[in-house]
Amino acid sequence: MHSKTIVTSIAAAAILLSCGTAKQTTGVPQSFKYNTAVQAVGTSPEKIAGLDSLLQSFVQQKKASAVAAFVAKGGNVVYKKAFGWKDIERQIPASPEDYYVMFSQTKAVTTVAFMTLVENGLVAVDEPVSKYFPEIPDSVVTKVAEDGTYEARPVKSPMTFAHLMSHSSGLNAGLVGQLRRARMQGGAAGRNAGGAQPAAAPAGQRTGGGNTSARYLADEMQALAKYPLGFDPGSQWNYHISTNMLAYMVERISGKPLRQYVKETILEPLGMKNTDWYFAPEALDRFVKPYNLVDGKLEPASTMFSEGAVSTVQTYAEGAIGLNGPIEDYARFCQMLLNKGEFNGRQILKPETVEQMTTINRLPEENAGGKGFRFGLGFELYNAQKKPAPEVSNTAYAWGGLYGTEYVIDPENNMIVLFYLNMPKRETIYPKFLSKAYQLFK
Repeated sequence: MHSKTIVTSIAAAAILLSCGTAKQTTGVPQSFKYNTAVQAVGTSPEKIAGLDSLLQSFVQQKKASAVAAFVAKGGNVVYKKAFGWKDIERQIPASPEDYYVMFSQTKAVTTVAFMTLVENGLVAVDEPVSKYFPEIPDSVVTKVAEDGTYEARPVKSPMTFAHLMSHSSGLNAGLVGQLRRARMQGGAAGRNAGGAQPAAAPAGQRTGGGNTSARYLADEMQALAKYPLGFDPGSQWNYHISTNMLAYMVERISGKPLRQYVKETILEPLGMKNTDWYFAPEALDRFVKPYNLVDGKLEPASTMFSEGAVSTVQTYAEGAIGLNGPIEDYARFCQMLLNKGEFNGRQILKPETVEQMTTINRLPEENAGGKGFRFGLGFELYNAQKKPAPEVSNTAYAWGGLYGTEYVIDPENNMIVLFYLNMPKRETIYPKFLSKAYQLFK
């Protein structure tokens, strides 16, 4: 692996081999059950048909080019369907097996990967990041001059791993983003979320504003660490780049590249066989083509993100974005969390770890997420003040991706719900679907 990644010890590597191992099951569903009579799980053929009609209407009304949906209650798959077109121009119908670019759904997977290190005693949630990465910033920018110089003060408290997992680290926040952009003189965004497509795009999917020629995530994070923080850790919410730093910490602590570690500890044990950062070139045909909704019409969008996933150079993998795959693969990850850490006969996390991640708000009451916004370790925590549909319980947690991939994990209702689009510009239709999905059981 990259020489800048620190291998902790042979003993630590041996401990990591225990991640995701087989265990005696505890009564939760270890696989998805299909063909269960819908009445046996509390719904009806009429309600299923109603959900069909809603999703089909999204396609007919040109609100979606393709849409996939997955609903499981108690491990029983009540709904797994797709509507619309994987490729409108070629008239290829959408399928539940199609690949989607999942963008920020990658973040939860990275967070779970880090928590396996915690469970193996290699690191603690509330430890300072500086213990494992001494170069991490310990000052907060207070003023930026026109020439790119700046003033800063010491942090009030050090950055911890909990800050990285809750997006409250201060990395690249406030004036720091402005400072970085100025110093990089508007560097190209490459295959970046939110960035423009250059003439020669680099391999993989990358966060905007960075070095598009970087071969490893370590290069990007070491460059980021040269800048101060935008606010004191824990005092505010600033989304996204913290999970990239968390991913780099996974690499430093485990001694393995992020992609390898995630595949060994999460994707392979859960049977997520079609989810990855990179694929062989022939897999490009499995991706749903992206479209934009513009003035009531669907227009083809850039395919640079799916193309980045089949690059021949496959060394760069972020923790914040980059995973791709079909809807049922990610449903396996969701069911594992609903099961309090186990699925497919494998224990990925302990129940108390999942509780720690999904029930404790890590943000101050007032934060940039808005009124009622709460975030745990890797997930938004829904509550009476803020949730995507009124039917969702206050125990539910979730996140989503830039192009319209969404999911909910709802312990109170013992269900998972996933909804996938591949549309950068779109109408907000997810809440309508989510309400209808919950009404299957009302």
